[in-house]
Amino acid sequence: MIQGTGSNVGKSSLVAGLARAYTRRGLRVLPFKPQNMSNNAAVTVDGGEIGRAQALQAFACRALPETDMNPVLLKPTAETGAQVILQGQIWQQMSARDYQHVKRDLLGPVMESYNRLAAKCDLVLVEGAGAASEVNLRAHDIANMGFARAADLPVILAGDIDRGGVIANLVGTKIVMASDDAAQVSGFIINKMRGDTSLFTAGMETISHHTGWDALGIVPFYPDLRRLPAEDSLTLEAVSHRAGVADIIVLILPHIANFDDLDPLLDEPDLDIRLVRVDKNAPVAPHVPRSRLIILPGSKSVIQDLTILKQAGWDEIIRHHVAAGEHVWGLCGGYQMLGRTISDPEAVESPIAEASGIGLLDVDTVIRREKSLIAVQGDILDGKGRKSGIFEGYEIHCGTTSPTGPHKKLIAAASSASSAQTEDGRVFGTYVHGLFDTHDARKSLLARIGRGATQPDRSVVMNDILNGFADHLEAHLNLDDLLHRAR
Repeated sequence: MIQGTGSNVGKSSLVAGLARAYTRRGLRVLPFKPQNMSNNAAVTVDGGEIGRAQALQAFACRALPETDMNPVLLKPTAETGAQVILQGQIWQQMSARDYQHVKRDLLGPVMESYNRLAAKCDLVLVEGAGAASEVNLRAHDIANMGFARAADLPVILAGDIDRGGVIANLVGTKIVMASDDAAQVSGFIINKMRGDTSLFTAGMETISHHTGWDALGIVPFYPDLRRLPAEDSLTLEAVSHRAGVADIIVLILPHIANFDDLDPLLDEPDLDIRLVRVDKNAPVAPHVPRSRLIILPGSKSVIQDLTILKQAGWDEIIRHHVAAGEHVWGLCGGYQMLGRTISDPEAVESPIAEASGIGLLDVDTVIRREKSLIAVQGDILDGKGRKSGIFEGYEIHCGTTSPTGPHKKLIAAASSASSAQTEDGRVFGTYVHGLFDTHDARKSLLARIGRGATQPDRSVVMNDILNGFADHLEAHLNLDDLLHRAR
């Protein structure tokens, strides 16, 4: 089990890299994360959802994603706490405080999922959550040491040297841990080292001296990992490749979800993309950068994000943008926002029962508790209904969207409510995630704004990065020793 001294120390990528390395050695490897918190989710082959990081790790294992790989997924929502996904399906909506009281009841299902995975592979690589030092959450823990003890797993503790303080982080973790938990730790890894690794030899000795844990190696910083899907929207940084009119503005909403939809676009070296955070307390400046396209991404709390978007003045800017002959694309929650109305009569995502949309598409949305979780593939259609590109993707949403009049679809081979576009094709919305992953689809869609696509299919890019990182780990860690420590 890979645990960390904190969030974003590289647990997910270490599991993915090790998964690819051991898979290439001929082992049947599967990933597992008992509890995850993320609004970046993926659809599984057995009709459920798991964290996007576990789907990537499954890809690294050359395996299909299954709900057992992430039995508890917490999806934060506005006002109402988090939606708890248990073994792939919606279980309950609850506050963080209430969740602490029911957490003890989830170890059973978590162990069931883990045991099913373990029974059909040679090696399970388990990822912890947050920090192993969060002893305030240790009671009934299922995410870190509570699970490691229940499954009797050796723990490798990862520390991030890039953010500083790694010696204190690792030694401090040992100090606050219960002795039985500390005994479960087999060793530690220093991650994201920049520069000469020999300069930290004394640091490794200091950590070992104070903790009694084995020093298992230093992993140098690997820049290409930034191109893999992330779980936290805080990793989205402002991007601008050149001055002047931008190609694309992406609005980063407070409750943005499934933002890995943007990765294939951010990977295109010739696209000028501006990521703009939407904040009700920071209204839009009078002179917004001009662009050919505005993208509204997915949201876990659509009405709440739409309200904030309006408070910041973006709804009027979007309407003026379209009136000037430019493009707007809405993805999932963004698709719902572009319609006439959105209602949430059961308070699934928000206590706000109904809101008017931006009104650029003739569709209405009703948010219900039942969730659509389906894989889709088909053809992109241009404004005249002609096929212009092949795509593969998935839908994951609680809303049902219905046309209010004649409308054109953006995609074929999916449900009639999966997409809509205006007559001129300048405004479209779709429930399909992963629309930009294939080169053909990306090329077809970017041609609408006079831009091209140079990168191959996203699967090719991710394979190259994972293979490179696996080589990197082989060079800097003793993977035979790590495997020997497994039991």
